[in-house]
Amino acid sequence: MLESHFFADLIEAGCDEAGRGCLAGSVFAAAVILPVDYTNALLNDSKKLTEKQRYALRKQIEKDAVAWAVGEVTADEIDEINILNASILAMHRALDGLKVRPQAVIVDGNRFKPYGTLPHQTIVKGDGKYLSIAAASVLAKTYRDDYMDNLAKQCPFYQWEVNKGYPTKAHRAAIVEHGVSPFHRKTFKGVKEMLEEKEENS
Repeated sequence: MLESHFFADLIEAGCDEAGRGCLAGSVFAAAVILPVDYTNALLNDSKKLTEKQRYALRKQIEKDAVAWAVGEVTADEIDEINILNASILAMHRALDGLKVRPQAVIVDGNRFKPYGTLPHQTIVKGDGKYLSIAAASVLAKTYRDDYMDNLAKQCPFYQWEVNKGYPTKAHRAAIVEHGVSPFHRKTFKGVKEMLEEKEENS
């Protein structure tokens, strides 16, 4: 069973992101405040859940949470500020969207920038340790998957409905064959080289 909170006696928001290692699309993050003493035996790191479980849990989380919100940072913004800063910005945007103000923040991973004056704690593999971070990982992942499924309809070559923008063999081959889409992250390895090659040949 995952832990219910890290900070005692504070309204705590858990944060996590999805899509950091992708070659295309926005990075998404979620922030979730769960009720005190909340329990959910099914809730876990989204990577350990099936797609069906994630979407069922999303409904449950949205119903049970004291507050939840999702933040997005676009591929263009990622290219401008780098993926680490973009991931943190997406978390800050998610926190901005919460209808209840948190008094503390816990974050999956080991990097975060202060959100206002709130105390925060980074927790490596936090999505497998704390319920609110696990809930945030489920929301971030499912909302990003929905977004990539929609992008796949606009750019069918890349099979984003299957790979969600991650650098699979098929995705890389499609970039070679069809070039770089407007949704690709132009500073990422595997995309950058294609653009440089195109420039050299033009």
